[in-house]
Amino acid sequence: MAGMKLIATYQYGDRFEVEVRGHRLVVDQPADDGGGDQGPTPTELFVASLAACVGFYAERFLRRHGLAAEDLRVEAHASMSADRPARIGEITLQLAGLPPMPAGRRAALHAVVEHCTVHNSIRQAPQIRIKL
Repeated sequence: MAGMKLIATYQYGDRFEVEVRGHRLVVDQPADDGGGDQGPTPTELFVASLAACVGFYAERFLRRHGLAAEDLRVEAHASMSADRPARIGEITLQLAGLPPMPAGRRAALHAVVEHCTVHNSIRQAPQIRIKL
C-alpha cells in the first residue's frame, strides 16, 4: 500500500466516526468514562489492529501450506502501564483454533506472525507528526 488515508470526524460527546477506503466505524469511550459506548476506544482499536494483523498473517501462512484456517482466532489481552505516560504496558496474543501441524511448522508460523506489519510498526515506531 503506497499511501494510506483515513479521516476521524467528531460526531458528538466522545464519539468519532472513522472513514477509511469507504468503510466507516465508530470510536467512542465507555459510558463509565463519559462516552456513549457507541464503539471501541482508540486504544482498543490499537490492540484489535495488532490481533487482526497477526490473524491475517497466520491465515495466509496456513493456506499457503494447505492447512485449514476456518477455526483460527486470535485472543488478545492487554493492560495499561502503571506509570506515565499513559500507554498500553502489555499485550498477549494467543492463536487458537490452529490445525495440527509438526513442531517445525509451528515454529515457522510463530516466526511469521511475529513480523506482521502492525507488530513491526510498534517495534520500529514510525515518525509521527501532529500538525495544528
